[in-house]
Amino acid sequence: MTSSLQKLSLFYDGACPLCQAEILFLSGRNQAGLLEFIDINSGEFRTDLLGISCDEALASMYGQYSDGKLIHGVPVFSAAYSRANLPFLAWLFSRKMLRPLLNVGYQFFAKNRHAISRVLGPGALWLAKTFSTRAPT
Repeated sequence: MTSSLQKLSLFYDGACPLCQAEILFLSGRNQAGLLEFIDINSGEFRTDLLGISCDEALASMYGQYSDGKLIHGVPVFSAAYSRANLPFLAWLFSRKMLRPLLNVGYQFFAKNRHAISRVLGPGALWLAKTFSTRAPT
C-alpha cells in the first residue's frame, strides 16, 4: 500500500448489521488511518455539505476523498480495500470486466440489506466483533 493514498470517508447504514460488520472489519485493518466511517443516520452525515441525500446514500455506497471528490458504487469498495491493505479484494473490485456483475449484486444487496441482515447480520457482526481490535473512527 502506498502512502500517497488520500484519506477516504465511507458513508454507511449504521442500522444494518451487515454494514456494521463490514465497517468494523475495515476499521480493524485501518492501521494507516486512511479510512473514516460516517453513519448516514448520524449528525455527522451532512447532506447539505455532500450534495447527496440520505436516500441516495442508502441506494449506493458512497465515499469521499479528503480532496472532496465523491465516488459511489463498486469503486468505493476497491478504494476502501486498498486503504485497508486488502490488495486482492481491491484488485477484484477494480476489474472492469466484473463491474457489471458487482454493480447488480450490490444494487440487490442495497435494496434488500435489512432482510438479508436479519438472516446473515448477527453472525457477521459477531465475527467482526470477535476478530476486530478497533472501533470505527
